[in-house]
Amino acid sequence: MRTATTIEASGGEHWSEQADFVVQAEKLGLDVCWVAEAWGSDAPSALGYYAALTDRMLLGSGVIQVGTRTPVAVAQTAITLSNLSGGRFLLGLGASGPQVMEGLHGVSFARPLARVRETVEIVRRVLDGGKLAYSGTEFGIPLPGGDSVPMRLSTRAEHRIPVYLAALSPAMLRLTGEAADGWLGTSFVPEGAAEAYFAHLDDGLARSGRRRADLDVCQGAEVAFAPDEDALGAMVTGRKKELAFSLGGMGSASTNFYNNAYSRQGWAEVAAEVRERWQAGDRDGAAGLVTDEMVLGTTLIGTEPMVRQRLRVWRDAGVDTVRLYPAGQTLDDRLTTLGRAIELVREVDGSA
Repeated sequence: MRTATTIEASGGEHWSEQADFVVQAEKLGLDVCWVAEAWGSDAPSALGYYAALTDRMLLGSGVIQVGTRTPVAVAQTAITLSNLSGGRFLLGLGASGPQVMEGLHGVSFARPLARVRETVEIVRRVLDGGKLAYSGTEFGIPLPGGDSVPMRLSTRAEHRIPVYLAALSPAMLRLTGEAADGWLGTSFVPEGAAEAYFAHLDDGLARSGRRRADLDVCQGAEVAFAPDEDALGAMVTGRKKELAFSLGGMGSASTNFYNNAYSRQGWAEVAAEVRERWQAGDRDGAAGLVTDEMVLGTTLIGTEPMVRQRLRVWRDAGVDTVRLYPAGQTLDDRLTTLGRAIELVREVDGSA
């Protein structure tokens, strides 16, 4: 398995702290660093800066939110970052959710599947270097009704740019298998992944005449090491409110892809009640419903032997790249956790 992480450029106490983390993560041997966008700092600006600070590590947008930029602007950004970094850029795209798209950007969230599909198609055509003429349900280039003619970019992609899609819903998973080079997943329970995720990915792969080996399965989870069982219990308890926020606070009143993903993996009743309580303002009550099993099933939290064993389970379930979110109060703490996790991944990857 390859190792990766995801950061937000503005997520640390200081902007320079995240840059230091990226530089040190490369020295630890990390393979890929994804930069998130969400409702914080934008990803491409930070990626250009991190590209200048690093030499080997791959850098990815994790993710650019489809609809906040035109497809051609996305392609221009991808080409620029790829060329600047010497071919180390991975283009991660995602539909985001209605709260961010409509509540923050003022862009309709309607028809996310069509919007993502057409964006990928347009981006790939731009990367091919020809004049662009596209007629879809979401995008028409050149704009219909005018007297403009198809154009091509004056710049060219000097390297291949893999496209990754962030997907949780069955339909978006099928599109990922059909049209993407990699899958950026979350809320992953390896024991339930075959039905909840891989069946849909494989359906999409079959549509495009490909196999699982043609898709980089990149899954992420927090990693934290507990010295003993008592400390582990405290760690798990501390994560329950964070998970309750994902189940109840992410998305809109009618759309929460994280809640749906947990529901498909065996926690439908709990996920529904957590969401109901969270939206009613009972945050503590919502967190109290989250079980230890839900936290441990979707994270890499535990004693070192537990984390090692869970990494084996992730590997055997079909994960190609494990995206590690290292716990820690300080930069040194996070790097220490990340370094040990990278070592464990290497141990597991080298074992039968």
